[in-house]
Amino acid sequence: MSVGVGDGVSVAVGDDVGVADSVGVAGAVVGAVRDGTAGAVHPLENVAASPFRFEVDGLALHRLLTEIEDAGDEIGAIYHSHTRTKAYPSQTDINLASGWPDSVYIIVSLENADDPDVQGFWIREGQVDVVDLQAQ
Repeated sequence: MSVGVGDGVSVAVGDDVGVADSVGVAGAVVGAVRDGTAGAVHPLENVAASPFRFEVDGLALHRLLTEIEDAGDEIGAIYHSHTRTKAYPSQTDINLASGWPDSVYIIVSLENADDPDVQGFWIREGQVDVVDLQAQ
């Protein structure tokens, strides 16, 4: 399966990852990624401030979700970086994904910081399927 990701979305996610590669980043992409209408990128601070895991502030996430819902939008993708490992969901990623079964997961590997690897996945009921991210 492939999903459309607007060029502006790709650039914004890449910029977010590039400025915080030492502690990792996370965020959400608003819009229906499946049909290529992904829009705004909303970075969220990694309050764990760790290159080994990310943790999003619950209040900041609540505010973002409220803002998105009030605008009549939805979260189409969730992204985060792996600072030292491949762009593939860890067991922690798989466990956390149970709360977001309709979102595409975009993982950016910074294992080779000069050439970040961006991959997309559907994660449902513990199953991981690769998604082809198509820049539009």
